[in-house]
Amino acid sequence: MKFIDEAKIQVFAGKGGDGSAAFRREKYVPRGGPSGGDGGRGGSVWAVADRNLNTLIDYRYARLHRARDGGAGAGSDKYGRAGEDVELRMPVGTVVRDAATGEAIADLARDGDRVLLARGGRGGLGNLHFKSSVNRAPRQFTRGEPGEAKELALELRVLADVGLLGLPNAGKSTFIRAVSSARPKVADYPFTTLHPSLGVVRVAHDASFVVADIPGLIEGAAEGAGLGHQFLRHLGRTRLLLHVVDIAQGEDGPSPAEGVRALVRELRKYDEALYRKPRWLVFNKIDALPPAQADARIAQALRALRWKGPWFKVSALSGAGCPAVCNAAHRFLASASKERRARRAA
Repeated sequence: MKFIDEAKIQVFAGKGGDGSAAFRREKYVPRGGPSGGDGGRGGSVWAVADRNLNTLIDYRYARLHRARDGGAGAGSDKYGRAGEDVELRMPVGTVVRDAATGEAIADLARDGDRVLLARGGRGGLGNLHFKSSVNRAPRQFTRGEPGEAKELALELRVLADVGLLGLPNAGKSTFIRAVSSARPKVADYPFTTLHPSLGVVRVAHDASFVVADIPGLIEGAAEGAGLGHQFLRHLGRTRLLLHVVDIAQGEDGPSPAEGVRALVRELRKYDEALYRKPRWLVFNKIDALPPAQADARIAQALRALRWKGPWFKVSALSGAGCPAVCNAAHRFLASASKERRARRAA
């Protein structure tokens, strides 16, 4: 599954309708009083989270969105019609920011979330409001207020339970193909993955979780190097990171431990909360080395890193070891969900 995960749009709320300066024209009432009604409010623009959407591609082509103006007031105390609101349906996981300031306006984290983006202008007042003991026939009225206008930046963050992390060509795409029905491109060159990919991992008939594969990271990713931090944000909503490590890396490349340290530095520079997420090591490509050599490299990396957390060895190509990773991840997620429910109930 590929994503269009950024877009810029402009939204214009409707102008409020003008108030009316009108007077009663009743038979046998020579000096009828004021009867001008108020203008209707302008339509507003809303963002609504829709779980049936998974891309912002519609907003790449439809950038201008306008709500209707409010109707003008009229005589006989008639109020103007309110302008019709506009609802912009967006995928769950969309963050809306003010394009000029970067301020977050909406975080559509749950299906059905509805957030105001631009408020419609208030309707003007009719002359009925200006009647007083010294002014029985006021001609004053007020114009409707303009609606808000904003330029907005939309950013879709992939919603997944588990995120795959690793250097280019660590085998993340092969891993997600092995454990799910996702079919990202796989090839022997850097940055094969150019978009986030989602896969549903089913560990039992009624038990599954969602895993996200993002493009491989290199030194400087937090500053935008390689494919940059635009993809790191997709890991922000995950609950567990699987750090895929290539143990078959040639002599000309970094050692497994050096590669892990470099990537962890990027995580910390980008976001301290992301750095502190639970992270497991998944040593991949054990099929590319003799078993004794693969075990020796893994042991050396664990010693160099002083690693105390969970770790696994797999061959994403053959699928060896992958079920163990998935079952452990599912148990972890189920336990975390149970703890969260208990805290909410307390």
